[in-house]
Amino acid sequence: MQLRYQFRVCPTPGQRIRAARVFGCRRVVWNDALARIKPVKASNKLLGNPKNRIAQGPYRLVPKNPDLAKTLITDAKKTPGRVFLSHAPVGVLQQTLRDLDAAWKAHEDSKTGKRKGPKVAPPKYKSRKDNRQSARFTRSDRWLITENGKLRLPKIGDLTVKWTRDLPSAPSSVTLIKDRSGRYWASFVVETDPAADILPPADGDQGIDLGLTRFAVLADGSHIASPKYLRRAEKKLKKRQRELSRKKKGSSNRDKARTKIARAHAAVADARRNFHHQWSHKLTSENQAVFTETLNVRGLARTRLAKGVHDAGWTQFVTMLEYKTARRGRSFAKVDRHFPSSQICSACGFRDGPKPLHVREWTCPNCDTPHDRDWNAGKNVRLEGRRILAATAPPTPGPGARRR
Repeated sequence: MQLRYQFRVCPTPGQRIRAARVFGCRRVVWNDALARIKPVKASNKLLGNPKNRIAQGPYRLVPKNPDLAKTLITDAKKTPGRVFLSHAPVGVLQQTLRDLDAAWKAHEDSKTGKRKGPKVAPPKYKSRKDNRQSARFTRSDRWLITENGKLRLPKIGDLTVKWTRDLPSAPSSVTLIKDRSGRYWASFVVETDPAADILPPADGDQGIDLGLTRFAVLADGSHIASPKYLRRAEKKLKKRQRELSRKKKGSSNRDKARTKIARAHAAVADARRNFHHQWSHKLTSENQAVFTETLNVRGLARTRLAKGVHDAGWTQFVTMLEYKTARRGRSFAKVDRHFPSSQICSACGFRDGPKPLHVREWTCPNCDTPHDRDWNAGKNVRLEGRRILAATAPPTPGPGARRR
């Protein structure tokens, strides 16, 4: 199993300049390759349209990576206009062509339906004004971790890394990332043993009803309070935005003000991510199965609740639950979004019908059981999750089954 381990990096001013050169060389190779491929694909698409009777001529072959590498990297370094490409390792530039090829493949698979999820747009040209930069170093670049714990990258130097944990194995590649707030990160790809993360069996399971007032209400009656990190940081963010609006466009002071805003947003995102990691770790460690509802986050984000929905980060939390249960040998199931978890009595199964949002407590007319709306929904999510797991479980062979 391949995993990513990310650590903070603290480059010196000289290393920042050399890293910016590597980022710039990677951007130039990406744009040059895209300028070669895009017209060819556009002309082929025009010829392939049966409604277009004006276009004539044979199909053109899309340039392959070996040809692009020879033309845009090897031969380009000998020209005066691209001699600066020698400031970046060859492996980083070749990896850029592979990344561009993967971006085109994702776009084509998205159009044909091979790739699930939302549609993927075609690759775009990169700008030198992009605030996020990255460069991937493979084994061919001969990067290494020194004996004193520094990360030695070719053309950049020995970077100081804030190691927070040990790597489980020798990494196959490392990506140097500069985020929008000006922080640098080293992301390692490592191979791990899937059996090493499997936990011993646990008793019980848990149903989760996600919300805004309370982040989550669990089937056992407990709840997780909503931290509302964005709401708490709004005052500081408004002040930073006002400072930015007073700066002259294109000035260095405006860029400094933009960086302050990016750092404030990064602090909110980091706190939210840490909150999701802590609770997803706790829930997957203490329960053998975890069930949650499927939420229409995209639809809710178009309502007046949009800010609260984005602040809660439900999708990130559910994604963490899903991959952590898979890694630890637990079970996970999503209940359909149309399942009426708030309408069914968890005690007798009677369906009472839809209720407005301001109704937080109700009594079942069939068995007279009082219910808290969210707690009852969590219980129903757990019951429906158990049914889904039982339906998807492989059949158990009977006593007379023939063994092979």
